[in-house]
Amino acid sequence: MPRESEPFQPSALAAALKEAVIAAAVAFGLFGLMVGIKTDQGPTSALVFTTRFDIVGILVAIAFVGRFIFALLHGRARAPFGGVVSRHLGTAAARSAPYAATAFLIFALIVPIVFYSNRYWLDLAILIVTYAMLGFGLNIVVGLAGLLDLGYVAFYAVGAYSYALLAQHFGWSFWICLPMAGILAAFAGILLGFPVLRLRGDYLAIVTLGFGEIIRLILLNWQNLTGGPNGISGVPRPSFFGLPFNSSEHGFAATFGLSYSATHRTVFLYYVILALALLTNWVTLRLRRLPIGRAWEALREDEIACRALGINTTTTKLTAFAIGAMFGGFAGAFFATRQGFISPESFTFSESAFVLAIVVLGGMGSQLGVALAATVMLCAFELLREFDQYRMLVFGAAMVAIMIYRPRGLVSARTPSVFLRGRKDIPPELVAEARTESAA
Repeated sequence: MPRESEPFQPSALAAALKEAVIAAAVAFGLFGLMVGIKTDQGPTSALVFTTRFDIVGILVAIAFVGRFIFALLHGRARAPFGGVVSRHLGTAAARSAPYAATAFLIFALIVPIVFYSNRYWLDLAILIVTYAMLGFGLNIVVGLAGLLDLGYVAFYAVGAYSYALLAQHFGWSFWICLPMAGILAAFAGILLGFPVLRLRGDYLAIVTLGFGEIIRLILLNWQNLTGGPNGISGVPRPSFFGLPFNSSEHGFAATFGLSYSATHRTVFLYYVILALALLTNWVTLRLRRLPIGRAWEALREDEIACRALGINTTTTKLTAFAIGAMFGGFAGAFFATRQGFISPESFTFSESAFVLAIVVLGGMGSQLGVALAATVMLCAFELLREFDQYRMLVFGAAMVAIMIYRPRGLVSARTPSVFLRGRKDIPPELVAEARTESAA
C-alpha cells in the first residue's frame, strides 16, 4: 500500500483505465444484444426489431466510470489517495453512528408534518415503517437466534385474518383485536417451532417455506371462513378513542374544531404503526440483554456449544419463533385495518423474501440496519418505478454490490449485549503470578 507522502504515480491511473476499459467491454458484450435489440410482434405476426443502443451506451458508461473509481480507491494498483479517502469515510461513519439512530427517530416523528399535503409520501412512509416492523420481528428469528425462516409471511397473514375475522364477527375494536392477533400469530409460531426443533440450515429453510405455503393454501381454500380468493372486505377501521375519522358531527374533525380531511386518518395510522414499530424495537433491545436474548445469540453461534453450556435449545427456539411471530401478527393486524381488504394474494412467498432481504442487507442483529434497509429498499423501488422493466435489473445489481462490498450488511457493527460499564484494574500480584506460570 503506497504511503500518503508518496507522489501520485501514472501507473496507477493507467492500471485503473485498463480495468475500466475491460469492464466497459464486458458490459457491452452483455447488454449489446440483451438490451440493445428488442423484439416485438408486428401487425403481421412477424418479429419487428427495435434498436436501443442509447441505453446500452448509458450502461457501458456507468460500468466504465464505476470500475475506474473503484480501481483508483480499492484496486490492486490504487492511487495513493484511495486509502486516505477510505480511511476518512470509515472514520466519519464511525463517529456519526451514535447520532444516526436519534436523527432517524426525529425524522420519523416529523414525517407527517413535512409531508402532510402529499398523500403519496405519507402512504410510502407507512409502508416503510410496516416493513421495518416486520424486519424487527424477523430479526429475532434470523438475526439473533440464527434460524433461517422463509415463511415469515405466514404469521403476517395469521395476524391480518385474525383481526379481520374478530372485528367483523364479534364487533371488537382495533385495540382489543390487536393483542389477540399477536397471540394467535405467536401460537402459529409455536406450531411451526415444534416440528423443526432438530432442523437447521437449508432443511429448516425448506420446512419454513412449506409452512408459509400451507397457510396461504388454507386461506385460499377455506372459503367458508376466509372468503377464499375473494378475501375479506369491509375490515373495520380504527378510531381515535371512539372518534371516527369521518365528516359527521361526532367525528374526529368536528370534535376538535378542525375542517374535515381524509389525511387525518392517514396521519393517525402512521403514528399507530410507528408506535408499534418503536415498541417492537424497544422490546427486542431489552430481550437481548436478558438471559433469553443471550441464549438466542449463543444458539446462533454454535448450537452444540449452546447445549454444552446447559441451555435448553427447545425453549430457546420456541421463544424465538413465538416472539418473532407475535410482532408479525401485530403488523398483519395493522395491514388489515389500513387496507380495509385482505386476500391471500397479499401473503405470497415474495413478501417473506423481501423482509428477509431487509434483515440481511441491513445487517443481521442490527435494529438500526433493518430500519435503514427498509427505507433504502422501498425508496429505491419507488425512484426506479419509471424504469419499468429495468427496475428489477438495477435493483438486483445494487443488492449484489452491497453483498460484495458490505457482506455483513449496511450496519455491520452493533452494541454488545453484555459489556463492562466500568474499568476494572487487575491487581499486580495476579499479573506477576500469570507471568510466572507462563514462563514455567
